[in-house]
Amino acid sequence: MTTSTRRPVPLPKAYRLLNHGPTVLVSAAHEGKRNIMAAAWAMAIDFEPPKVAVVLDKSTWTRELLEQSGTFVLNVPVVTQADIAQTVGTTSGRELDRGGKDKFALYGLETFTGEQAEAPLLEGCVAWLECRLLPEPHNEQQYDLFLGEVIAAQADERVFKDGHWSFEGHDELRTLHHIAGGHFLVIGDSVVGTPLSPKQE
Repeated sequence: MTTSTRRPVPLPKAYRLLNHGPTVLVSAAHEGKRNIMAAAWAMAIDFEPPKVAVVLDKSTWTRELLEQSGTFVLNVPVVTQADIAQTVGTTSGRELDRGGKDKFALYGLETFTGEQAEAPLLEGCVAWLECRLLPEPHNEQQYDLFLGEVIAAQADERVFKDGHWSFEGHDELRTLHHIAGGHFLVIGDSVVGTPLSPKQE
């Protein structure tokens, strides 16, 4: 890149420079109620024990269920689930609940039961992280930021093996990356980096 191609980015759009990690679908459940929503802002924050952070707006039904149950699941959807991600990200679970329905039943979303979390896990994804809420009331109220310890995890061995992602030969299992307004990118091919040698004086 040269200075001729570098341009300022308006600060309200600056988050999009980093916002191309995998979109996740956050599911939560409590006392027979359940919901799932899309979240573009989720990330790993620690190795041992593994921890994650996710931003959940105060208005969301998933957040309320998560707070009540103390557990949640990060589901990692694939390219063939773009319509699901868009739908659960733009539909109000709270409104459906008032009508005696939920997103899983209304849209025919298949689920399975995890090992630890109360929340359902969405079939067809390539990874599932079951999490225990690590309460941080100030962060939650001030910044809508929730921390979780990963207490169980699963992945599709066709694309995640020996601790590494490899999507070659499985284009239908490539992960989604939300870039705003219902538009997604799909993860590309892998590239291996080689450490540079020190520059000679």
